[in-house]
Amino acid sequence: MTAVSGIGWIAGGEHGCARTGECLRSDGNDPTAAYKGVFSHPFKNFGRLDRTSRMTAAAVALALRDAGRSYAPEKKQEIGIIGAGSEGSLPADLLYFRDYVECGRTLARGNLFIYTLPSSPLGEAAIHFGLAGPLLFASNAVAPLAAAISLAEEMLQFGEAEAMLAGMVQGNDALYLVLSRTEKDGPRGGDPALGIAGQGASLRDLIREFRMLKEKRGM
Repeated sequence: MTAVSGIGWIAGGEHGCARTGECLRSDGNDPTAAYKGVFSHPFKNFGRLDRTSRMTAAAVALALRDAGRSYAPEKKQEIGIIGAGSEGSLPADLLYFRDYVECGRTLARGNLFIYTLPSSPLGEAAIHFGLAGPLLFASNAVAPLAAAISLAEEMLQFGEAEAMLAGMVQGNDALYLVLSRTEKDGPRGGDPALGIAGQGASLRDLIREFRMLKEKRGM
């Protein structure tokens, strides 16, 4: 069966870990600046990342910390990552095109072009955390997170990775889960965290449910 071993979240000016109950305030002036403190070692060129990549990297760092997993760029691990969303890289695409127009339709900043692929934030995370497993972005208009988790479970079932990260960034919120296969019998009806993730609720509501899960049922 598949179990959730770690959950990292960002929402409402706070960020933390669901299993351990850790909760930290973000800087109101520059929320992404506070995320630097969640990494176990410096994130090279973190300031150059676009906003989605910063949030993705921070949520992944929190999820791995919640799962008790160490990481390093030189320490490659058979862990994959699946990002989800309903817009793909549309915000980054619009930003790039606006810059292209403002530059006279002759060129635009290359640093903006990098993020016109929805998988780019996942690639940035994979480099920093040494993730050597499958990497892809799943687009689903109804329940993107549930779609990503379903794909992650399939990859674990077929032995494509020892663990999978699945999550998404939506507006000012981000959520990533660490999933792994286990031979142990889990709670009746499966892992309650997976049940919550399968709901078609907004990301903010899902994060709220995950934060309450530790108090209600334990994880």
